[in-house]
Amino acid sequence: MDIRSMYMDELASVIAGMGEKPFRAKQLFSWLHEKQAASYDEMTNLPAGLRNRLAEEYPLITLKEAAHLVSKKDGTEKFLFELEDHNVIESVLMKYHHGNSVCISSQVGCAMGCLFCASTKNGLVRSLTASEMLEQVYRIQAASGERVANVVVMGMGEPLQNYDGLLRFIKLISDEHGINISQRNITVSTCGLVPQIKKLAEEKLAITLALSLHASTDEERERLMPVAKKYKLAELIPAMKDYFETTGRRVTFEYALVSGQNDSEEDAKRLSALLKGFPCHVNLIPVNDVTESGLKKPDRKGIDVFHKKLEKYGINVTIRREMGADINGACGQLRNSFIERLE
Repeated sequence: MDIRSMYMDELASVIAGMGEKPFRAKQLFSWLHEKQAASYDEMTNLPAGLRNRLAEEYPLITLKEAAHLVSKKDGTEKFLFELEDHNVIESVLMKYHHGNSVCISSQVGCAMGCLFCASTKNGLVRSLTASEMLEQVYRIQAASGERVANVVVMGMGEPLQNYDGLLRFIKLISDEHGINISQRNITVSTCGLVPQIKKLAEEKLAITLALSLHASTDEERERLMPVAKKYKLAELIPAMKDYFETTGRRVTFEYALVSGQNDSEEDAKRLSALLKGFPCHVNLIPVNDVTESGLKKPDRKGIDVFHKKLEKYGINVTIRREMGADINGACGQLRNSFIERLE
């Protein structure tokens, strides 16, 4: 395991194994996470001998910035990071009045195959380590010079398919000795892997879980999301309700509006019936016009009409503000264009 992915007690074992005093572990953890050091040379209160040995036995994994785009419309910043194995991933910095949010990737590519997402075009390459997930936040914070207040694991990949890496990431980024982002300010999005949802509920974390729902019937959902062929709504919705009851954390349902496919009056009625009596929130997402999918988003009037229909049926709903449209803001778009240039 790489050293930035280690918990404090695991670092303590490394330090003890090197014959160093126990307090060095806390110093090292601070450098890795609170100060977000990019090299051992920065860790000036550690003895030179220890730094050299750490560099030899536990090379630091850092991300290299391959591209950085800034939206002229809303100030959203899109980052393309190169990993040690030369794969590339995307991250996004979004600036709101309530604080800065970073959307990070959990995998290189994605295996889920959702029609409306560009991340899946080249399939799944591999999952990211906890340190590679952390580094996205750390490098963006260093580049912007501003503190990140909220983290959304909603970029490339299916986070719950990278369960162990995700769990380490959450615990490390919320550690009081590190960057100390509250778990209540962390959102994890999933396509709906029921066994992992149930497992995550038992972790009793304070994070927000968001389900990519996108349809009110299994048939329509299967057309948009191949994973829906395995996990039907009859087991998925109860799993989300159990998550809420176990954790006490209200869940979110993501619903990508696709013109002519899931934005009708009947869709609104079925969606409302599906979620009736469930303390949750629906986030309407006008689908990105991804070339690979051929899907189109409704016009503004259509979006507003669907929104009002859900409100009429008593659903707590908002429309996600579109950000970074002029800089390939949607998941996977920047990576795909980068890969195409290399080819």
